Parts: sequence; C-alpha cells; structure tokens
Amino acid sequence: MPHTTLFESGGHRNILFDDFAAGGHAVQANQHLIVHNGAGMILDPGGHKVYSKVLAATFQTLGGAKLKYIFLSHQDPDIVAATNGWLMTTDATAYVSALWTRFVPHFGLDSLVEKRLLPIPDEGMKLDLGGQDLLIVPAHYLHSSGNFHVYDPISKILYTGDLGASINGKNTEVADFDAHIPAMEGFHKRYMASTRALRAWVRSVRGLDISIIAPQHGQYFTGANVKRFLDWCDSLECGIELLEPIYKIPS
Repeated sequence: MPHTTLFESGGHRNILFDDFAAGGHAVQANQHLIVHNGAGMILDPGGHKVYSKVLAATFQTLGGAKLKYIFLSHQDPDIVAATNGWLMTTDATAYVSALWTRFVPHFGLDSLVEKRLLPIPDEGMKLDLGGQDLLIVPAHYLHSSGNFHVYDPISKILYTGDLGASINGKNTEVADFDAHIPAMEGFHKRYMASTRALRAWVRSVRGLDISIIAPQHGQYFTGANVKRFLDWCDSLECGIELLEPIYKIPS
C-alpha cells in the first residue's frame, strides 16, 4: 500500500497512509501509524468508507508487529465510525476521551468488544508502546470538548487531529506557509471553539521538541513551519469570540 514514511530509525517508524477517500464526497482525512519495537498504534482510523483499505494497509505495514492501540482524538465519524470493525478484527485497545466512551457505541459497538474502549482522563496520560511512552496531550475545545493529541518523543512528531487541518485536498508537506494559510484559516475560525483554548494549547506545547506537526486533514508542517504554525495559532481569533454577535433569535 502506498504511504509516506515521516520517520524511521531502528525499530521505530511513523507512517502516513495515502488518502484512501480521494475523489469522494467525504472530507479528506489522514491515517497515521506509529510502530515501536513490535507494537503499533493507529491514529484516527476513520469511517466505514475507508475501513477495509486502512485495515489492509495497517496489517501490511505492521509486518511482524502487533497492533496494540487505536487512538481516537475525539468523537467525529471520520475518526470513530469504524471502531467496532477494528476492535472485532484485532486485539487492540481503543482510547478516547472519557466524555465520549458512551457515545462511540452508538456507531455500533458489539458487546464482545465494548470493554476494550477505554477512557482518557481530561488531563491526558501516557501510553506504553513497545517500551516507549507516547504522550496523550489535552487539546480540549480544539475543536471537540473532549479532544487529545499524541506526541511521539522519538520522532518528535505531534499529531494534532483537526488542529492544523487544511482543505486543499493534499496530504504532503507544507512548502510555503503564507500560501498555505487560506487553505486552513476559514476552517480554524469556524471549527476551533475558542481563542482562549487555542492560546492555552499553544502555551502547553511550546515546551515540546517538535520536528513535525501532523494534522488529521491536509498537509503537515516541518522545520521552520512548525514555529510558524504555533505563532499563527497564537494570534488567531476563532470560535465563540467571532460568532457571539449572531446569537440572536431569528425574526
């Protein structure tokens, strides 16, 4: 299966799969796989439309490794809709915000696997992947009220879900940050719920050593564009701060 290797060293790999929904009406979405010492984690694996393709690509790319975790950054269908299939066909454990563990089953979670959908506490946590801790970082209200990102300290990749998303139909590296802004500005102003939440997130992640910021939609940021993106977020007004004037009863 075609994919992009974002990082590889020793027994550690970070894989970005090709866009399996290309050309359809559904929103473009990226699927990422982290493998360390024979254990794997799939991030935001998607809905039913891409399930069989992503599952096949994951097994092929894992090789002799075993899928240990399914990470769900929040509750949207392009992330969680096929969770039952993943849990039924693997022995992996799925993690999602504690806010959503009773909502994800509405997508059709079999009673045989529902106990393998586990909650992430609001403050985040660590997950041991093959002897290496991955950090599950709070990103609440960006855009979901229960939202998390994943930081991999070996590859120094921060996986940011919908934050950083762009709508230009590409899932390659951003070359020109200024030219890229129009592809993400409208989305962030409308979908990110709060300027205050965005500022809080920037403060929390600036202390991480980040080589790549990899969103769930669109292109990813490397090199100097990592700081450019953080600075852009730090100056952006979004969400309720922009929409409050339209809170009126329709006449």
